[in-house]
Amino acid sequence: MLSRCIAIDPQLFATEYWGLKPLLSASGALPRDFGDLLSTGMVDELLAERGVRAPFIRLAREGEVLGKDTYLGPGGFGAEITDQVDPAKVLAQLHDGATVVLQGLHRLWPPVVDFVRHMVDDVGHPVQANAYITPPGNRGFDFHYDVHDVFVLQVAGTKRWVVHEPVHAHPLPSQPWTGYRDRIAEQVGGDPVIDTVLAEGDALYLPRGWVHAAQALDTTSIHLTIGVSATTVLDVARAVIDQLAHDETFRAPLPLGVDHFRRDDTAAAAAKVIAQMVDRLRDNATELGSAAAEQLASRHALRTRPEPVRPLATLAAAERAGTVAVRWRRGLDAVIDPVGDDKVMLRLPDKTITLPSMCAPALHQLRTGGVTEARTVDGLDTADATVLVRRLLREGVLVPATEHSPGP
Repeated sequence: MLSRCIAIDPQLFATEYWGLKPLLSASGALPRDFGDLLSTGMVDELLAERGVRAPFIRLAREGEVLGKDTYLGPGGFGAEITDQVDPAKVLAQLHDGATVVLQGLHRLWPPVVDFVRHMVDDVGHPVQANAYITPPGNRGFDFHYDVHDVFVLQVAGTKRWVVHEPVHAHPLPSQPWTGYRDRIAEQVGGDPVIDTVLAEGDALYLPRGWVHAAQALDTTSIHLTIGVSATTVLDVARAVIDQLAHDETFRAPLPLGVDHFRRDDTAAAAAKVIAQMVDRLRDNATELGSAAAEQLASRHALRTRPEPVRPLATLAAAERAGTVAVRWRRGLDAVIDPVGDDKVMLRLPDKTITLPSMCAPALHQLRTGGVTEARTVDGLDTADATVLVRRLLREGVLVPATEHSPGP
């Protein structure tokens, strides 16, 4: 899916642009459109018929986020929940120039759900998707920067984008643009790096920290923002440091009599701890690195949902486990861990499944082998393989290999 967002070779993008500088990909360079992901009609369906609730929708006008009562309300008999979108209110706000933001479309809208799941596979970082609908001549937000990388996909209409260099490179989530208002105001007084109009099919990549604002022109603009929350060097360092919690040396208190409000005393204590850390990291780099990798993998799994399970289709497939084609659930993190001579554990983000050790070859095959049927599972006869496939379908580990759930 990355190739749909850029007009250059992905490897060149990875080395020359990722996290470094913006990339404008005009549709003429690589003819495409994004109408399969979102369209004017799809936006109307989401607003009018899908019962979208806060916080999956918000509205803004000229840098100000609007109060929820201006676009939300109850859904009527049988749906009295008060935070559902009121399309008539949204119509009035659009008429007055507000931008509608449909948030978390990777959880709401099937084409985007699938797109984002594949995008995670391509970039290796957590991904989200929002849509911005801006009426002609208006903009929803002032100049700002994001704390995640974004791919802007222009779906309909046109929008002018003005981009300036960062005032704070590679900002963390704890370092939002609001802490740099004065520097941003000064920066946007100079010449921009990009001043362009995105038309349908165009795309723009912005690394986090790049200052930008966008304004619809003479038609209503709809664009998708594909946000990527990059795992940083600091994330890795923190994961390594977290492993020191298993060492009693670093769990011990600092001595009594140290005035921790005096900078000299605190600096001396910090220097001693740093020296201990350096020794520990040097002497146990492999052990700490492996443990940190496990922590980061678990963090990634929690931030990137695997593909949705279709409960009824999966239950039906479990009843036919001996003949149905199955595959591993896309994006599901798992560790296959032998325990002694007679058991193997399948460790998932939210549970652990214990199975007989004879299932280990089958688990490895299913984990990496694409579409499979019980009769072709490694190391088990058809009867035992059927039992295993049925169990893994019911546990949400396997899914039926249908047109609704594409394989790797």
